[in-house]
Amino acid sequence: MRHPRRFTAFACLLLFSSLTPLAAGEKEDGFESIFDGKTLDGWDGNPELWHIEDGTITGQTTKEKPTKGNTFLIWRKGTTADFELKLQYKIIGGNSGIQYRSFEVENNKWVVGGYQGDFEAGDTYSGILYGERFRGILAKRGDKTVLSRTDGKFKVTTVGSVGDTKKIQSKIKKEDWNDYHITAKGFHFTHKINGVLTIDCTDNDEKQRRASGILALQLHAGPPMKVQFRNIRIKRSKPARKSTKLDLKKKDRKVTRKVVLIAGVKSHGYGAHEHRAGCMLLAEALNASGLPVEASVVTEGWPKDASVLDDADSIVIYADGGGGHPFNAHIEEVDKLMKKGVGLVCIHYGVEVPKGKSGDAFLDWTGGYFETNWSVNPHWTANYRQFQKHPTTQGVKPFSIRDEWYYHMRFREKFQDVTPILTDLPPTTTLVKADGTLARPDNAHNNNAFVRKAVLEDKQPQHMAWARNRPDGGRGFGFTGGHDHWNWGHNQFRKLVLNAIVWTAHGEVPKAGVASKPLTTKDLMANQDYAVRDNFNPARIQAMLDDWNRQSASKK
Repeated sequence: MRHPRRFTAFACLLLFSSLTPLAAGEKEDGFESIFDGKTLDGWDGNPELWHIEDGTITGQTTKEKPTKGNTFLIWRKGTTADFELKLQYKIIGGNSGIQYRSFEVENNKWVVGGYQGDFEAGDTYSGILYGERFRGILAKRGDKTVLSRTDGKFKVTTVGSVGDTKKIQSKIKKEDWNDYHITAKGFHFTHKINGVLTIDCTDNDEKQRRASGILALQLHAGPPMKVQFRNIRIKRSKPARKSTKLDLKKKDRKVTRKVVLIAGVKSHGYGAHEHRAGCMLLAEALNASGLPVEASVVTEGWPKDASVLDDADSIVIYADGGGGHPFNAHIEEVDKLMKKGVGLVCIHYGVEVPKGKSGDAFLDWTGGYFETNWSVNPHWTANYRQFQKHPTTQGVKPFSIRDEWYYHMRFREKFQDVTPILTDLPPTTTLVKADGTLARPDNAHNNNAFVRKAVLEDKQPQHMAWARNRPDGGRGFGFTGGHDHWNWGHNQFRKLVLNAIVWTAHGEVPKAGVASKPLTTKDLMANQDYAVRDNFNPARIQAMLDDWNRQSASKK
């Protein structure tokens, strides 16, 4: 029975509170109502447990009508991918939740698993991100987390705080109406209750994360409980860029920039061309940087659901190139994104595409590319002693490192809108010796007359990284290093690429550069495509990392 005083307070709340429901079907900033306030049209659940009461969706269990397991009311008129959901809830006893991007459990009617915005009658779980049948707690209330998978093991890393859990709880009303607001963009999720941010989570666990799925409301097993929902509305969209100029004139530099890193298929064997592991390291560093950037990783080349790129501020491609480059079959699609001002970063083999349609596109998008029978790909130690003044070089100290540094790129004529970033003269004494690339017969990648003239005769310094400001407002960056996976452990090498990603996304690069934690051998061994080689010596890699750190510390 409803307590008289509680009923009086509730009546007053309906009259005077800011939580007064919108009229059914009323529009709000692109949101659509998905509950008509009168019926369960479009919703599917156990009719013994779900009904309409006082204009609300009501789920209720009693001693006479319990539920043996968690049961759900499923919305059947659509799915959730990138979206915003707003609703109001009231709960008396027990706990409940809002499932999104979720799945139905096979052979179990009205049973759902997936991401869940939790709430309860108690004081601990309201606002958390829970994985129902889906990895457990993904973000506790007050936490900013990054989800990942290392050596096959799922990991939740707390990288920051969005508030004190007790203070958040103090804003939540008991046995009364509360506003719940869930946002999912790419693989970045936020929850708010009564306008207060409760969690912030980025899911880089590519094995289990979900890009889309159903929406459902939970009725929990256990003691009798009652949960009610009303004013349920959703905005499902990939926000398009209405105007490139508008984007570039944004004064609010705290606007979150979305970065999508595309990792190519596995390639060269352990420790080389580790596209997936490399992209995950970069994404984790960006998400933990404290900057308004959210990064996610797509693996196995061109995304199966290319809509993930629709609202990207920058795209990073780290993959095998040439005739097998993931972009070759999607030049028109990528070009449409570039014309909207989307940034592009190409790493290592990702800078090479066939001459012609793809090559011309890359000249436009980034200002340069690896052209066969013109460019070469030797392994050598480059010494980068000084840099152009540019946002991508902020905080980067001089460094030396051995890699497969491609050089003699094909650039735009007269370097139109192109800024060289990493420059050095390849060591001819090494490259022309008997086993050096410039001593080999001419071929598509290792030697040609143009390179011999430029390097051996004219002694022209070569550019291994470059940046371009495009007339359409977009920004491109090419970086030819990245063959050796261990080089991501070099703080200056990694910082330059992180800076470039933020810059191409039109983010503000800090004066000291994008901060990231020093990496260990264990960090670098994680998520690689191949099994560890029998002769692998982790102590050698750690010694190399330690030496690099000492060198960086000694630079002023």
